[in-house]
Amino acid sequence: MNLRSPMPVDALDADGRIVRIRPVAPADLASLIAMHEACPTADLRYRFFGTGRGLLAIEARRLVGLNATGRGMALVVEDDAELLAVASFECDPGEPGHAEFGVLVAAAHRHRGLGTLLLEHLALAASAGGVKQLKGQVLGGNHKMLRLARRLAPGAAMPYADGVVDVVLTAELDGAFGRDIAERERAAERRSLRPLLDPASVAVAGASRTGTGVGAEILRSIVKGGFNGPVVPVHPDAAELAGLPAVRSLTELPDPVDLVVVAVPAPDVAAVLRDAGAAGARAAVIVSAGFAETGDAPAQAELVRIARAHDMRLVGPNCLGIVNTDGSIRLQASFAAEPPAAGGLALASQSGAVGIAALAHATRTGMGVHSFVSLGNKADVSGNDLLAYWYDDPACKAVALYLESFGNPRKFGRVARAVARRKPVLAVKGGRSEPGRRAGLSHTAAAATSDLAVDTLFKQAGVIRCDTLEQLLDTARVLVDQPLPRGARLGVVGNAGGVGVLAADTAATAGLDVPGLSGDARERLTAAVPAAAAADNPVDLSAAAEPDSFAEAITILGTSGEVDLLAAVFAATGTSDIEGNLAAIADALDTLPDLPAVAVVMGLPEPPTTLGARRTPVFAFPEPAVAALGRAAAYAAWRAKSLGARPDLACIDRAGARAIVDRLLESGEGWQTARDAAALLACYDVQLAPAVRVSSKGEAVAAARSVGYPVAVKADDPHLIHKTGTGTVRLGLNDAHEVRAAFTAVSALIDGDEDAGVIVQHMMDADVELAAGIVHDPQFGSLVMLGAGGTATDVLDDKQFRLLPITETDAESMWRSLKSRPLIEGYRGSRPVDTAALTDMLLRLGRLAEDVPEIAELDLNPVMPARYGVQAVDVKLRLARVGDEPDPLARRLR
Repeated sequence: MNLRSPMPVDALDADGRIVRIRPVAPADLASLIAMHEACPTADLRYRFFGTGRGLLAIEARRLVGLNATGRGMALVVEDDAELLAVASFECDPGEPGHAEFGVLVAAAHRHRGLGTLLLEHLALAASAGGVKQLKGQVLGGNHKMLRLARRLAPGAAMPYADGVVDVVLTAELDGAFGRDIAERERAAERRSLRPLLDPASVAVAGASRTGTGVGAEILRSIVKGGFNGPVVPVHPDAAELAGLPAVRSLTELPDPVDLVVVAVPAPDVAAVLRDAGAAGARAAVIVSAGFAETGDAPAQAELVRIARAHDMRLVGPNCLGIVNTDGSIRLQASFAAEPPAAGGLALASQSGAVGIAALAHATRTGMGVHSFVSLGNKADVSGNDLLAYWYDDPACKAVALYLESFGNPRKFGRVARAVARRKPVLAVKGGRSEPGRRAGLSHTAAAATSDLAVDTLFKQAGVIRCDTLEQLLDTARVLVDQPLPRGARLGVVGNAGGVGVLAADTAATAGLDVPGLSGDARERLTAAVPAAAAADNPVDLSAAAEPDSFAEAITILGTSGEVDLLAAVFAATGTSDIEGNLAAIADALDTLPDLPAVAVVMGLPEPPTTLGARRTPVFAFPEPAVAALGRAAAYAAWRAKSLGARPDLACIDRAGARAIVDRLLESGEGWQTARDAAALLACYDVQLAPAVRVSSKGEAVAAARSVGYPVAVKADDPHLIHKTGTGTVRLGLNDAHEVRAAFTAVSALIDGDEDAGVIVQHMMDADVELAAGIVHDPQFGSLVMLGAGGTATDVLDDKQFRLLPITETDAESMWRSLKSRPLIEGYRGSRPVDTAALTDMLLRLGRLAEDVPEIAELDLNPVMPARYGVQAVDVKLRLARVGDEPDPLARRLR
């Protein structure tokens, strides 16, 4: 077992209140004894199958000793230094990989989900340490514990005998266990963030008597916006601000408030936050600057500590504020220039300036905003929290994010994917450029830049990545108020042939098709619009098109069943019936509510922002309009496709792999021999071409005869990452003489290196060479790579990456997405690759990466078709210890 005590973390209970989870420490002994002694007799009987209180001190000492001895683990939940619950597991020496668990919750703190929360963390820590199952026996009458077990292991068999139920818990990385944790986390986040985004009352600290400054502007904005609840200004001297009675301090509030907006100078923020907590506030928005963004991280950490101690959620500091346009709330707690109109887009921005620009653009284009959060320094509330909150918000039709960093990108991927399965998630990631490449030396690691990791994260999560803020908002306009496209066939109707050509050209790069129409559709168009310059797709009605022509053409094309999206293009001229044509376009599109559409209106100084009752978005040019439709269609295709499952894989020896890695790391981190790498890969049944390690010319010749000519003679030297050009690899050897000479030459080059050796390997030949590998990122986790192999690996740059966990769909999509896919499937009679075996290899690499995060870099290059399946010819492996990295499943704040 390789058990590591987790770091203390803050988390939300079922009520959305903040608690701390940490390992049991020796100093907890007295508190543990007191907590056990305070339990009702019935609780002790259910926990220990008896009521003898003499055992309680022994149990408390056992819990204290578990973490120190390595026999198991014990965790507690605490709040304000009070122990609320404890859970533990102890490994069974007679049954490796299994442990017995127990949990106890103080009677006064039941119904807060603390037992569930503790067992989740315990199961995840056990799984990471190699414990496959946690077993426990529960008395049949202990209904509370049985309900808890069913929440953690839904559908699992629970045998009942002699009045006792056997409960087995297993932490699945990507199964029911993970989905249920996510569901509980979303529910807790919603309760936790309700006082922030749906407050019943608001206080503003920092508004000036002169009416100038950020605080005064936010106070006016709240009042002018018609907030549907009490608003209380806080000022040490003023009796009234913005026409509202003021209080001198938050501690003088007659009733608790949900939300406090803090706009005082940075040195005073901590004191105001303490008063807010003492007054019962549950959320705070700190617009004040002067914290981590200026280098004062300790001051910001103190704000978080204060907020956590008082069960407060915190937005900022250094932020613009928040907005909720819902009619029952109408909260405009922001100093943006113009409050947005109500709508369906939820927007979060890590940059205040970007947030201001986004709100202004939304107003200018007629797109309504449901809610807006300026994240600022993200000291507490992050994009992950907001995604969890917006998941169940029916008024939120789409989510748009501007991000510059990820607190926990692994959790972001899981949360964003869940949200994206029910509503669009769009994102712009700032800071895409990277001054230098990753320090890794393998082909896999050299290709895995931080931006590539972000791109992979977004693709797997279904997040619509946009390069610019304008692209993000353009795409949101297409998605918020319209149905999803059923396919990628674009129909274009317009009165300017050149604009139709531009639309068709953009469609080609946006992943859309502009199909020619069938004979029936063309005949209907010709009959209805005989003056059309082109009765095909794109439809060119000519510059003199009348309103009836637009209406007929849009209706015929939209009802033909031959297009999935529609772009109506109107170029105004001096002879155009502008109002009539726009009205005809609007009316015709209104009759097609199930068809996603855009309008392009050119030549008007002030074109409308939307058309018709369905609010079809209007664009100034065809390129951004069609590009937005392309992104919408790609998202719809992702959402319609099954995500696949993380399959059960046979022939996995996780314990054996762990033993190999632990042994190798005892000698230090770094590159390993091919022999050790092969042993590790064998634990996951990843096939390698046979290689024989030899120590003399005679052994080399014997090995060559055994594996069969032609052969390669190579150095097996962990210090030689790339052998090409060093003389340490000799290829195409056809007889014993060549093998002896090659052995002598290679041995001379590695002479004196005690870790190095020489291997003999059969030369394989194939029509296609691939490369596969793993690279570990401390923030994003491990990525699995597949690409063109051999000498083409770096030249062609034909690679695909996937983050963990990898499903069958992910693995299959990797080779399907390569530019060299035709070669893989057998191009012009070439021998195809066994794609089922290739998919299986990628799944096994993914499982290896899950189980052994210490794999910093793994390169299999080339990977070639074999008689049965696929085989890797060469392998490079680097191991490195991992520290405290983000967990994709554990419920924790940040």
